[in-house]
Amino acid sequence: MAPPSDKSFFRVERRRVLRGSALAAAAASVAATGLLERAAAAVSGRTARPADLPGKSGPRCVVVGGGVSGLNMARALKQANQAFDVVMVEPNAAYMSCFFSSLWFAGLISLDTMTHSFCDAAKDGGYIWLQGKLIDLDRDAKRAYTSEGYIDYEYIVIAPGVDYNYASLGLHDPAMAVMCAQNYPAAFKPGSEHLSLKNKIERFEGGLFLMTAPSGNYRCLPAPYERACMVAACFKQKKIKGKVLLLDAGEKPFAPLAPGFLAAFGELYKDFLEYLPLTLISSVDPVKKIVATEFDTFKFDDASIYPRIRAARLIEDLGLHDPKSPQLEADIDVHTYACKGDYSCYVTGDARPMPFSKSANTANTEAQFVARLIAAREAGKEIAWESPHTLCYPMVGARPELALMVQTRSAKKDFAFTDVQIDNNRSAANAEAGLEWGEGLYRSLF
Repeated sequence: MAPPSDKSFFRVERRRVLRGSALAAAAASVAATGLLERAAAAVSGRTARPADLPGKSGPRCVVVGGGVSGLNMARALKQANQAFDVVMVEPNAAYMSCFFSSLWFAGLISLDTMTHSFCDAAKDGGYIWLQGKLIDLDRDAKRAYTSEGYIDYEYIVIAPGVDYNYASLGLHDPAMAVMCAQNYPAAFKPGSEHLSLKNKIERFEGGLFLMTAPSGNYRCLPAPYERACMVAACFKQKKIKGKVLLLDAGEKPFAPLAPGFLAAFGELYKDFLEYLPLTLISSVDPVKKIVATEFDTFKFDDASIYPRIRAARLIEDLGLHDPKSPQLEADIDVHTYACKGDYSCYVTGDARPMPFSKSANTANTEAQFVARLIAAREAGKEIAWESPHTLCYPMVGARPELALMVQTRSAKKDFAFTDVQIDNNRSAANAEAGLEWGEGLYRSLF
């Protein structure tokens, strides 16, 4: 189908925005459904033209999101089929990893280790990086509307990550939710949140530093406990008269590694870390610095508050979510990652619904499988489902560096853990293996 002219597209978009009984009512409806940004962009003409890209050299694959899943997907698609014309759409100017961030907070690695260039990744991977944001998607026409213009595609893979659900903490007032997010960031979405938390840790002079572990399948299941250890290690090293209070919605720290984490809490950080399981937060007052639970209230001096997560709002805005999902994750075929009934559109990474850990190694191996699957379908073939590989070396000790280890795969039928390997004995060997793992992951992305 030929692409519409700029004028015809403008008229269609204008009718979409203005239809209804009154302009005010229509504008309210548009805002409520998350379409206002798309309408404004169309009026300004940004989405009404093709994106400034070279002409297609082969089947075009658009990858949305430059996290671990998106970065690996863009590279893996080219490796699976050199004829693919791959474009990665990502709004951030540079990459900062969420994995390894807790090590940076404790001063075990440099910021340079965590930050990388999307330009270099695209150049070395043989694909194009478009610095922009996906705004709308016409799956019938196979057209992606971005802030930098539209892109026609044969395949699109959407890997936008997660957003936070501050309502899960009783924060229903947007003003209070924004205050909590900015003043006490969870720092599980990399960038400014990570920089803010690093500053908090370095400037903390004493008192109670509150941290939380949410319910549900959140980003990297061992991470809140690793992070609490690393923050406590900083306080211990600086001999700060204060402690970390970790409020956990669960009954124990990440079950496979619970013995190792609990031992580290009690043996390494007895005077610097207090752990309270089965503690559901009912409200947060970011002004008075108070967190309330069913039975207690806690007054803190500073905090990093991690709400329950949900799939990135883009998934819902595009109508790709499962309304029955507690975390509004994508409604996809769980063995192919394809949106149901649409073999041209896929969702990977932390926005997918399967119970695998939302972690870097999982996202990395998922992306490799989906890239091969898309290449096979382009060739008129199918490949068998492959389990993602979850591998993690959570650091519990700093100076000396000591870590635990867990790795698993999953069964196809019910996604239950298989091939589980666990080491709850903190060791320097695990720490060294973890550092080597992270360096290898960076190499696979960049």
